[in-house]
Amino acid sequence: MDADELEEIRKRKLMELQAQREKELEELQRQQELQRQIEAQKRAILRKILEPEAKERLARVRLAYPDIAEAVENQLVYLVQSGRLNTKISDEMMKEILRKVMPKRRETKIIRK
Repeated sequence: MDADELEEIRKRKLMELQAQREKELEELQRQQELQRQIEAQKRAILRKILEPEAKERLARVRLAYPDIAEAVENQLVYLVQSGRLNTKISDEMMKEILRKVMPKRRETKIIRK
């Protein structure tokens, strides 16, 4: 092999790697766009079914427990999409939902002798 052949092989390999990288980047962009669309649909559904007080409560829970808030939101969206939830969620209903899904706190008792 001479220097010209090696240079040609290097150029081809570099072009292949660049093409592969561009495909990966395009796929990542498509996934991100799909994720944004899903989030937008989820927000629209939650806006329809949550009363303002319930929405605020869920936002506050999201600050302290983002995974729990995400799970509650996903479950509410699923219930709406499956047709099992037809009413708006009030603040009292949201309190009850959160009470059921929040982890139990351990109570500390101090006994003095």
